[in-house]
Amino acid sequence: MNAFLDPDEPATEEHVAEGPLWRHACWAAGVAALGVGLGWSGSLFRLGPEEYGLPPAAPGPVWAYLGVWFLTAVASAAVLRATAARVPVYATGRIVVGLAFLGTRVSLGWRPEAGALTAMAVAALAVAVLWSAFALRGRRGAASA
Repeated sequence: MNAFLDPDEPATEEHVAEGPLWRHACWAAGVAALGVGLGWSGSLFRLGPEEYGLPPAAPGPVWAYLGVWFLTAVASAAVLRATAARVPVYATGRIVVGLAFLGTRVSLGWRPEAGALTAMAVAALAVAVLWSAFALRGRRGAASA
């Protein structure tokens, strides 16, 4: 399973994600679909007690929420994969799957309005950008030492 999530996870510090653009695009779509699918399947049941747990999916159409989180996950994967093409980035696939899973699961349970959904998607993208910035900064610091 780790090989699918991070097929180019570096064995050494000098390895980066290489390959043609179509391969990176397929990887981004695959991990996004996996994360959204796990979130959707996880929304079929309640997590935790009735007082404070995550409720199951609310009734109503789900396709808009699934679409928003799929596009958000693809954008997050693109940011992380673009960084991984330059420097080694730790756990790119796991980060994307986790963000897509959490966003989809919470969105289907509470069905937020458009503003809150947009804020959640922007927060997920910010996490991907920060993760990439830390990888770039760590690489720059190692090169100057």
